This record gives sequence, structure tokens and C-alpha cells, in this order.
Amino acid sequence: MIHTAGGEGSVALGDTERAQAIVATEILPGRSSSERLIPAVRHLMAENGWRLNGLTAVMVVHGPGSFTGVRVGVSAAKGLSEAGAVPLIAVSRLALLAASVDGREKRVHAVLDAGRGEFYYGEYVGERCVREALMSAQDMTTVASDGLVVVCELKVAEVLVELRPKLVDEPLAGAALPFAVKRVESAQFEDTATLDANYLRRTDAEIFAKPAPRATR
Repeated sequence: MIHTAGGEGSVALGDTERAQAIVATEILPGRSSSERLIPAVRHLMAENGWRLNGLTAVMVVHGPGSFTGVRVGVSAAKGLSEAGAVPLIAVSRLALLAASVDGREKRVHAVLDAGRGEFYYGEYVGERCVREALMSAQDMTTVASDGLVVVCELKVAEVLVELRPKLVDEPLAGAALPFAVKRVESAQFEDTATLDANYLRRTDAEIFAKPAPRATR
């Protein structure tokens, strides 16, 4: 499992047949995710005697979050999936955040900082995703007025204080294991060729790109 979409990256190995399902994990501090990701995966697998082609699946948190982190994680997961000829699974970072609280059938609003005064927003009922979108603070106070609001960033909690959000720790890669198990059981895998990052917004290059000059007659 690979998670490099947040402020701090992490990788984990999971095996539900063991008493401790999370076999091993490693944190990738700060901006070191891109350099340390593949070496960390190799180290954990070698240390535990695992082979890439022996995996049931490779799972990646494909955003939303840091553009660079998301891109690095997705690219690495695709490469590992193809190299080992094993299935690929992707999960939303908002889904992990929503699952970090005991929502059951309650409506849960997962919120992450998107910069520029905007937020990545995910609405979940139980394990069902109702929607994910990019929203302003004003929109948030309207759509998240009912149910439980959960955040993992202090500055988001401070901005949305009127909604009384529950502040939790950022879910690490190992938190994706329950999602992986269910997807494997139902054989719901990604197409490695078409899987894209879950950005929920345009990149800076797209936002600040100059319009193409009009053709002159």
C-alpha cells in the first residue's frame, strides 16, 4: 500500500491471514517521498521475504492532495503492478479520512485543505461515496451542516470551526487495507493503462497557462 498524497508519505505491507494484519510500515517524511518511495518498498519486501509477483495486489492512494506526491505514488504503483503482473487498486484519500471515524450509516463529510481558500470535500454514507468535489469555505458551511465533519489538518479545523469538525490524525498507508480486502474479494481492479490521479482540481500549469494565440486571417 502506497500513500504519498498527504504532507507525509507512507508505505505498508498487509496480510489479513496474520494476527497482525499490517506486517510492516515505513514513514517517508516531508518531501522525501519521491526519492525514498521505491527504495522503501524494496526494503520492506526484502526484509519480510516477500516477492513482487507474490502479491495479491498493489494499492495506492491516488489523491486528492499534493500534485507531485499523487503523481509519484500513482506512477510507482503502476510500475510495480506491471512489473509484478499483479492487480492494481486505487482509493481516495477522502475515503480513508471518512473511514477513520465510526460513521457506520451516518453521513460523514471528509475535508482536506486544497489551498487558495478551497477544500477537497467528500461526502460518505457508510462506505458509499455520495460525491467528491472542490469547494469554497462558504460552500462547505452549507453542504456539511448535517452529519459528522472530519478533518486531519488543524488549519482546516480552525476555518470550519462553526461545523464542529472532528480532528484526527492523517490516515497512513496501512489504513487502506480494509478497502483492499473488499476490492480483492469483489475483483474490482483498476486498468493500469487508464488509471489517473484523483486531483479534483486543475494543476497550476493549467490555471496559469496563457491562452493560445488566435490564428490571424
